[in-house]
Amino acid sequence: MTLQIGIAGAGIGGLSAAALLAADGHRVTLFDQFARPAPVGSGLVVQPVGMAVLDAMGAGRMTRDLGQRLDRMAGDEATSGRRVLDVRYGRTPERQGLGIHRAALFHAIHRAAIRAGVEITPEHRATGRDGRYLHFGARREGPFDLIVDACGAGSPLSPLTARALPYGAVWATVPWPEDSRLPRDHLSQRYRRADRMLGVLPVGSMPSNPGQPLAAIFYSLPVAHHPDWLDQDFEDWRKAATDLWPAFGPYLGWIEGHAAFTFASYSHGTLRRPWDSGIAHIGDAAHRASPQLGQGANMALLDARALQLALRQARGDEALRLYAGARRWHVRAYQTMSAAFTPQYQSDSRVLPVLRDRVLAPMAGIWPVTRVLTRLVCGDLVPPMPALTPRRGKACVRAR
Repeated sequence: MTLQIGIAGAGIGGLSAAALLAADGHRVTLFDQFARPAPVGSGLVVQPVGMAVLDAMGAGRMTRDLGQRLDRMAGDEATSGRRVLDVRYGRTPERQGLGIHRAALFHAIHRAAIRAGVEITPEHRATGRDGRYLHFGARREGPFDLIVDACGAGSPLSPLTARALPYGAVWATVPWPEDSRLPRDHLSQRYRRADRMLGVLPVGSMPSNPGQPLAAIFYSLPVAHHPDWLDQDFEDWRKAATDLWPAFGPYLGWIEGHAAFTFASYSHGTLRRPWDSGIAHIGDAAHRASPQLGQGANMALLDARALQLALRQARGDEALRLYAGARRWHVRAYQTMSAAFTPQYQSDSRVLPVLRDRVLAPMAGIWPVTRVLTRLVCGDLVPPMPALTPRRGKACVRAR
């Protein structure tokens, strides 16, 4: 049975849901607020569970070609030089992470959506819903058999009330310096206690310039201090950042001022029931957390895949119950772990960094903790959707 499906929001989650559902023969209309679909943000990490979803929609090969394979996440404390984060991925290609620019990932998924026959309607910012209809200001579109809310944080369709987190980050994308001493297959970070963090994420290249490797660089700071950072003389900050982490200096050589950075703030919250009659909420419209575990885009990809598989098994509200039930424990587990880990790396606490450095970091090098951490970052410490994929493969979500 072919469904008429309306998807609000053309981010990673919305585009993925559109590509997957259209590939199953449904008539999908994707509404985007911009004049043409475009990504918002800088670099991200696609984990093995997310790559399995991209393979399912036919976007995996292009994503791998544009991204940079990651073998390790590593972080040092600035004062002591002690290694306080050291998580290795698996030894096989399907058990490794992939650093990629959001625009490159968007490009690969957008291509898959177009191939699947998705109808993309630009300049439609969702403002509400009335039963089977979507509202876009004074305009109304529908009726739809199913509405998918992929509007992200602050969705007007979602009842989620999230808690603002006290720390955010400024991000920029720069060419990878030829004189960099940092490994191109590592996410590298340096911390000053837990109140400052510098990071370098290799993100592969852009479709328009595949020969130029890029890095996403970020600086974590309290949200309330962002205006002060903007008022600070940029050269003073550049010197302070380089003193904190000399290896960070070459990446700042491309930056002329504050305007090159984009500020991102974060929130934490989860819908107890990410659906209502005729509507499914996915991605940030259903759950939000700190990016500390590198799971944001992967959660949206998994939601889209779970919705596709649920609609293969049922219709109507029964399919939505199946979708929500399949994702419940994975989302809850990772939300809980994100809430536990984030203050160790982004907070004003003086106690938690000591606990992190003196107790948790040494434990992380001991088996079976190493195995647990690898599965944590890969995204399958808890099966992503056990009710829909009873036979778990290496990345927990089979391609077809």
